[in-house]
Amino acid sequence: MRVLIADKFEESGRQALAAAGCEVVYSPGLKDDALAAEVGRSTADVLVVRSTKVSDAILGGGPLKLVVRAGAGYNTIDVAAASRRGIYVSNCPGKNSVAVAELAFGLILALDRRIADNVAQLRAGQWNKAEFSKANGVFGRTLGLIGVGQIGGEMIPRARGFGMPVVAWSRRLNDDKAQKLGVERKKTPNDVAAAADIVSVHLALNNETRGLLGESFFAAMKPGAMLINTSRGEVIDQAALLRAMKEKEIRAGLDVFAPEPAGGTGEFTDEIAMQPGLYGTYHIGASTNQAQEAIAAETVRVILTFRDTGKVPNVVNIAKTTAATCALVVRHLDRPGVLASALDAISGARINVQEMENVVFEGAEAAVARIHLETEPPANVVERIRASANILEVSLIQLSKS
Repeated sequence: MRVLIADKFEESGRQALAAAGCEVVYSPGLKDDALAAEVGRSTADVLVVRSTKVSDAILGGGPLKLVVRAGAGYNTIDVAAASRRGIYVSNCPGKNSVAVAELAFGLILALDRRIADNVAQLRAGQWNKAEFSKANGVFGRTLGLIGVGQIGGEMIPRARGFGMPVVAWSRRLNDDKAQKLGVERKKTPNDVAAAADIVSVHLALNNETRGLLGESFFAAMKPGAMLINTSRGEVIDQAALLRAMKEKEIRAGLDVFAPEPAGGTGEFTDEIAMQPGLYGTYHIGASTNQAQEAIAAETVRVILTFRDTGKVPNVVNIAKTTAATCALVVRHLDRPGVLASALDAISGARINVQEMENVVFEGAEAAVARIHLETEPPANVVERIRASANILEVSLIQLSKS
């Protein structure tokens, strides 16, 4: 299997792939047309990326079967185009959760104590204890979480260690889960904003979350509160945040921005970066050695599982629902050609198969196939399948449309 790695990737992962017999092409920094050309030249089966954008043109550059995002978010990959081309997209969720939570808390403490300003003045040869002896402290302050997935979940024990009560909102957070996590569930993001002294955002970027936190959210925040974002810049209306920083003295700790420079270095002159209440880092939440080693190991696992079994761990673009209306369940003897004859009958009736699995019983004498069909087959088609001497039973199940 040929693997093209188009971003920086841990040597341990590259060595593990090579040791497993994969042909590895390591070309960090490839982008756009150059990456599309390399996909074709290397005839890569698998493309591994971190922050590099993967467009439809890149996906069509060669015989790709799988794209692995060596990280959690995959908004830089044209998933819809990959799905049209029958290319799997996978990621490595949860492997950077601790690293991102550590940075989020680092930003909280840095803002509260104005650590960066201390350092800047000290390096400039100034001693200003009078100015920097003032801080609110975080003990007893309420932390609000927007998103309680794996990273948001890592924030909770850290908040507990600092003596901070936690309020939270997530679409999948119910009262039972909130009780188990030891947090107070709020019904909306705005409710979190109103209750919290510090809000930390941990949302994946998708159509539902893009621009989710806007004018009304910042209007609900307490004057002088903190906003931490280590997820994706686009989940926040950055213009609305900028106004809140100016008008309500909101302090912000941002590891992500909208937009960000495409490369690892470059100019960044966005007005928000110039605000005295802004502490920023360079989208480095996952950039610890621990996290990158874990992500590399998970990337290797995804690729080798795909090579050895055809299955893709963490796949993100398999349809959750299909157009299937019924399931044809065929119990049959485990003999060559049995399923082929059944599928011939279905094809002859111009019925599309949406999904299919065949499970073999112990001893390999019999099996059962579940064939999800777009439309219900006519009775004569079912009877044709049932008539085979190798068929034990045929039944039809109507599938719920929910």
